[in-house]
Amino acid sequence: MSLRTKLTIGLAFLFLIIFALAIYSSFDIQILSKDAESIIKDNYDSLVYCKNMLLALDNMRTAVSGKVIGGNPGQMSYYDSSLFATSKATFELNLAKEQGNITEIHEASYVNELNNDYSLYLNLSVRINKEGGSSVVYLKDFIPAYMNTRQTIVKINDLNMAAVERKNKSAGNAAKNMIISMAAVGSACIILAFFYFWYFPFFVSNSLSYLAGKMKELLQNIGIKIDTQTKDEAFILLNSINLLENKLLKKTKKNRMKPNKSLE
Repeated sequence: MSLRTKLTIGLAFLFLIIFALAIYSSFDIQILSKDAESIIKDNYDSLVYCKNMLLALDNMRTAVSGKVIGGNPGQMSYYDSSLFATSKATFELNLAKEQGNITEIHEASYVNELNNDYSLYLNLSVRINKEGGSSVVYLKDFIPAYMNTRQTIVKINDLNMAAVERKNKSAGNAAKNMIISMAAVGSACIILAFFYFWYFPFFVSNSLSYLAGKMKELLQNIGIKIDTQTKDEAFILLNSINLLENKLLKKTKKNRMKPNKSLE
């Protein structure tokens, strides 16, 4: 195997170490990114839906309360039909979205419970809006239905909040483990690279030193003196080749200048 081939293999090995470290780090970062994305994707939407439903539920209650307060004959009604209709549409839209975003255990049962509570709440709201409603119906039936619906929404919200905290903690632990693994892999790559940087100069220097030593012995055997003070193996080799070349040229010239005895 030629020296050039060995150098090429060594540099390819070093490049492979750097490339492997980069790929491993990118893979770990991608996993962390997916974990963070899943936290937002799976639970953030549900938290938004719950917030919107709570606001809509409160607005519906405000509208119905106005009907009870101002619903007596001959009195001005404080009932805002547009507020009730808008809030009802908002609530049902977010409820439908939440039904299509079931991601946690027990969340489906809570959503079914919310559907039942909301149906009762809506029926009482419509009844009060149509009939004017009495304070007895309002306090005995409507307010408990409102509180039950609100508590069920809070259950769904708390469930998703707990999932966010759990996944965030899990992602944090995964990040710590990945940092440890990346440090281990990075340390291994550094050790390999250090070994290569140690072996490569040693290999080249050892080869050149061996050749320089042989050249010195060769020149000394044929009676050529060479400066041995320098430690530059390449300089010794080049200088030895030049001295050997000059020696051969001088010898060739002497052979040409000798008379040919056969002709005499």
